[in-house]
Amino acid sequence: MKTLLLHLSLAAAVSILTLALAPSVHAQQAGQDPAPTAAQQQNQAQMPSSGDTATHEDKAFTGRIVKENGDLVLKDPVSKVTYKLSDPAKAKEFVGKQVKVTGKLDMNSNTIEVGNIEPLS
Repeated sequence: MKTLLLHLSLAAAVSILTLALAPSVHAQQAGQDPAPTAAQQQNQAQMPSSGDTATHEDKAFTGRIVKENGDLVLKDPVSKVTYKLSDPAKAKEFVGKQVKVTGKLDMNSNTIEVGNIEPLS
């Protein structure tokens, strides 16, 4: 009797797991992403809509203005990301300095459409 009860419990657990994972598995088999988690949905809400490669609102980017391959760029020392600047002439006076650049980011080219550049204290 105990063995039968154990087998039934295991079968029920397997059935529940199968039903719980089925939507995710079917989505993956169909070449789709499974339903996003709450954290993924929050991150997606902050990113531009599908097909749009630029941020909609100005964002602040901090780092050091440096000359790289003949161009002035913003290097973020924390993330190690290098951003191109849409208007490098605005950055000339800040070469070698820590700055905050405010603008929209084009994610295809990793270029900030510069709105403002200001030195950090």
